[in-house]
Amino acid sequence: MAKPKKDAPAAEDENFNFIVRIANSDIDGQKRTVIGLQSIKGVGKRVSQIIVKKADVSPTMRIGSLPDDKVKEIEALVTSYVEYAPHWAVNRQMDYETGADMHLIGTELDMIQKDDVNRMKMIRCYRGIRHETKHKVRGQRTRSNGRKGLTLGVQRKSS
Repeated sequence: MAKPKKDAPAAEDENFNFIVRIANSDIDGQKRTVIGLQSIKGVGKRVSQIIVKKADVSPTMRIGSLPDDKVKEIEALVTSYVEYAPHWAVNRQMDYETGADMHLIGTELDMIQKDDVNRMKMIRCYRGIRHETKHKVRGQRTRSNGRKGLTLGVQRKSS
């Protein structure tokens, strides 16, 4: 006789949500809370642990089995993370235009990063030029690594 799986909470609970929507991101309901929150762009392991602890939710609980009020509370904590987090724990410190600390999530993060790269290209700084020419930006070596396209191997001197 086959044993029922331990990881099948949907069979026992009719209120289980297989997809939970938080901060314009779809999260798999069968993932645990800490792991599920990491599927939001801009929320990593440490940020999700802080949010789960602040919401007073078990980190091992499935995110699909949370009640709707807890999901709304977690969403509010995700969007207001910058208010209770230390300034070194946010992903955009000293914004270029406003000078404020911000924690960006989702599509905002993509748009701001593209704007930053475009600004560097426009002012023709070193990093902007490296972005334009599609070279390594952060000082890595380029002689042997990061080759793209048709590359030649070692060429011998013609004698």
